[in-house]
Amino acid sequence: MNNTRLDMKRLATMDAAQAARLLHRVREETLAGRTPPIAPRPEIDASWRRMARLGLDPDRGTSSVLLRRDELEQRRRSTLLAEVMETLSSGLAGITDSSLQIMVVTDEHGRVLWREGHPSVMRRATGICLEEGAAWTEHATGTNAVGTALATRRAVQVHSAEHYVQALHDWTCAAAPVHDPRDQRLLGVLDVSGPASTFHPSLLALVGSVARLAEAEMRERHRGAVERLRAVAAPILCRVGGRAVAVDTHGWTAAVTGLAPVDRIALPKSLGAGRVWLPSLGLCAVEPLPGGWLLRVEEDTGPAGAESGAASRVVLDLSRPRRWTVSVSGAAGSWQQELSPRHAELLYLLALHPDGRTAAELAQDVFGDRTRTVTVRAEMSRVRRTLAGVLAHRPYRFREEIAVEVLRPADPGELLPHSTAPAIRAGSRV
Repeated sequence: MNNTRLDMKRLATMDAAQAARLLHRVREETLAGRTPPIAPRPEIDASWRRMARLGLDPDRGTSSVLLRRDELEQRRRSTLLAEVMETLSSGLAGITDSSLQIMVVTDEHGRVLWREGHPSVMRRATGICLEEGAAWTEHATGTNAVGTALATRRAVQVHSAEHYVQALHDWTCAAAPVHDPRDQRLLGVLDVSGPASTFHPSLLALVGSVARLAEAEMRERHRGAVERLRAVAAPILCRVGGRAVAVDTHGWTAAVTGLAPVDRIALPKSLGAGRVWLPSLGLCAVEPLPGGWLLRVEEDTGPAGAESGAASRVVLDLSRPRRWTVSVSGAAGSWQQELSPRHAELLYLLALHPDGRTAAELAQDVFGDRTRTVTVRAEMSRVRRTLAGVLAHRPYRFREEIAVEVLRPADPGELLPHSTAPAIRAGSRV
């Protein structure tokens, strides 16, 4: 057999026993450092390498300390996923009942919050600790659909011996991350798992579609909330002199006066009434509104890039595997913003190149294709709206007067593990 890569469609055409033997041999040879008869899929190979760096024992069990019932209930109440559980459940009810599988929903830390499905599979899942309150990150149970989807922030299917831990070789699973459409924060993972005999390559597309459906429902709920805030804020802004904007708690604009309209203003995590410096607006007076905030720009201060409130230091924190932040500080105070995966990539690349990068160079860095400048310019436009006074352009770069610090993970392989950007993956192997 040629040393080409596996793909799920090819696997589905094979006899089940033959496919299982092939996957077992691929795993055995790869983990032993030998060349397998066919290469594992890229996402599986990358996960196995992460497990090897962690020193995870492939013969370990999958048990974990379960959350206490009160903590489990608190996590359920506090997650936005609770509002779309009916959508998730109804979208997968038919497939889980008819194909001997179960649906699992976890939070962003990989803890199982809900599970439902075929009773016999539920009992079998309890035997591998795939139950409410259990931990299913890669650190806890090795390569698996939930943990690998959390690590990469991408939908993934893991079948039979593609699982790093041998105890899971009789299982197949497909999972997709679910994001908060308001700020793209990872909320958790939707997963369908079952005996290996229930494997089908189309399951991944189905799980991904249901996850997107839930995100669309959350987006519609948010749109309604912004409309309600607009109804309250519009008459208030009519009476406000100067520049002001009404935003919801996530910074989405409901109404504006005296300013160019923008979709969203990045807010500090612990915003409260008073005075705050925002990189995109400068010094603002903050007043509460039902469902949001009124931000009034203080006209006696300069813009965000002016001397009185200029930023002097930026800390790009990439030390955690799934949460990245940028902190900006200066004479007017400090401010922190959580970053999307793409914006974390772009800011890291700019930090590596103090002299700046053109759109074509960033396109090569991120996509390996210098022609994808339109996509890069669109993303950089969003980043610069968040970090006005911090970033310059032509070329894109941090302003010379700003000190930039990057906090990296101890293991270079954990640097932005979701990223497929050639420039970042090359650095993570150093």
